[in-house]
Amino acid sequence: MERSEDLTPEQEQALLKARKRVIETIGNNMELYGITQSTGHLYGLLFFQNKPMTLDEMGRAMEMSKTSMSTGVRTLVDLKMVNKVWEKGSRKDLYEVELDWFQTFADFFSLKWRKAAEMNLHALRRTKSELQELAERYAGDEAFQHQLQADLSKIDEAIRYYIWLNRLIETFESGEIFKLVPKDMG
Repeated sequence: MERSEDLTPEQEQALLKARKRVIETIGNNMELYGITQSTGHLYGLLFFQNKPMTLDEMGRAMEMSKTSMSTGVRTLVDLKMVNKVWEKGSRKDLYEVELDWFQTFADFFSLKWRKAAEMNLHALRRTKSELQELAERYAGDEAFQHQLQADLSKIDEAIRYYIWLNRLIETFESGEIFKLVPKDMG
């Protein structure tokens, strides 16, 4: 963690204890989102820095290998939770946390939901097409038609849901969600 020469040892210890509590909580909560605890701790470490860090600095601070730091940072960059930044005179990659947690949340869920929605819509539409072909092939079988229609109805409802979810995702991606649910209630 970043040290300050302006603090007494007692002040520094108190601040470090408070920061560690937040970092530990962030790490635990990140597991809920499918991110490893150590990557969550890395995010917490970067959150409390007042300047960008290199992989080497992160590794020393967390007592982990550069490879582990690289994997964690890559995950956080892919999720738009950490940004790679350029600093004049530095030849190493530097990283800083995205401080806008509202946007981080929107980006994270947009990425995750979009991927899931696209996969599910593809599977549902393919299955619907196959079931429609079966309906044509077995047009005279009333019992089979009844079951096909029940399945097609369920699939249509699922497709309707994923189309709605895509519209919800668009509100996150465009920032419209913050008009519907303002960041500040002032």
